[in-house]
Amino acid sequence: MRIAIFDYKIIPGNPSGNCHLTLLRSLSKEHRFTVFSVEFENPDPQAITWIRVPAPTRPLALLFVAFHLLAPLMYILYKIRTGERFDLVQSVESDLCFGSIVYSHFSHTTYLRHHMTTRRGLRGMLRWIDNWLHARAERFRYSAAELIVTPSTGLAEELKRDFRVAPERVNVIANPIPVKRMERPENFNRENFRHQLGFSSSDFVLVFSALGQFDRKGLPLIFESLETPSQAQTKLLVVGGEPDLIAEYRRRADVMGLEDRIYFAGMQSDVRPFLWSGDAFILPSAYESFSLVTYEAAAAGLPILAPPLNGIRDLLRDGENGFLVTRSKSSITSALERITTLPEEELKSMGHNAQRSAGSFSEERFVNAWRNLYDNLKDYLAIQQQLKQRLLEH
Repeated sequence: MRIAIFDYKIIPGNPSGNCHLTLLRSLSKEHRFTVFSVEFENPDPQAITWIRVPAPTRPLALLFVAFHLLAPLMYILYKIRTGERFDLVQSVESDLCFGSIVYSHFSHTTYLRHHMTTRRGLRGMLRWIDNWLHARAERFRYSAAELIVTPSTGLAEELKRDFRVAPERVNVIANPIPVKRMERPENFNRENFRHQLGFSSSDFVLVFSALGQFDRKGLPLIFESLETPSQAQTKLLVVGGEPDLIAEYRRRADVMGLEDRIYFAGMQSDVRPFLWSGDAFILPSAYESFSLVTYEAAAAGLPILAPPLNGIRDLLRDGENGFLVTRSKSSITSALERITTLPEEELKSMGHNAQRSAGSFSEERFVNAWRNLYDNLKDYLAIQQQLKQRLLEH
């Protein structure tokens, strides 16, 4: 089939973009893809055509508006220039005003209605504007889409509830986890890497990882829990965040007297060494649609501390591969007291259990699910074409 894919950034590290990369890398020989995006790390330039959409990437609200204006224009110009006709148009959430398949990784309507509680500062206001724009467009986009694909059953239920989407129009395909790639190799010098970050072998190191939105992801609550006397020896490794966001949280850590116990690693093209150097992964987020990084941490062998959110509830088994928490200082502190006092063998066993749980969410499973979806749509389109031909003949 000839498939047009619209996504802001189809690059590693971007949640939907990384999923599209895996799909394109694996199916480029089976279908003809044309990608319309601002950024794209093309895995097969000979087979996949890239049309760059010249939109600014920040702030996100401006990217949303610019992409809505420029992407359709680039699409029309490309069709006029090449005469190309597409069988399917696939887009992400409400980032495009047309297309038969919507690949949804987030419900902005649900987030604004139930989870976004602050608009502090310019950053908070811009984030609220971006979510508000997406939410306004979601009302029309989801009702018009022929098919919606989501990474978790929880997000699928939200879309059915909030947008009255018929169940038969929603398909759940869990995000791909590079299970083998996330396993810690035997030659990884864990102690040396920890030493480079300022951690000793006796420290209990929590890993927190997020591209941004540290408030929503629960980093302030972790800071508060680290202030309690029982966690005086617990250290925190923060992976991700733009420089200005890191500077803001470093100031917070200094004010709270935590500056010697927190290491900010910033954005990383490869988070694996940081996960391998930790003892547990923590993400007391307010809202998730799947939480890829939580699955990656589990695949890396880390016990998980997180709330039972979309996607996470499909992975986390309380007391077996981690501990469930709520978004409160008392709950997080209690979970930290439990996990930091576990005997070493029990902690390792919990990490192994997490690794096994993540193993069923492989890239092969993801690719096969999309392959089957496209094959079914191809058969459906063929039947539709035959019916149209018969009508014309009569």
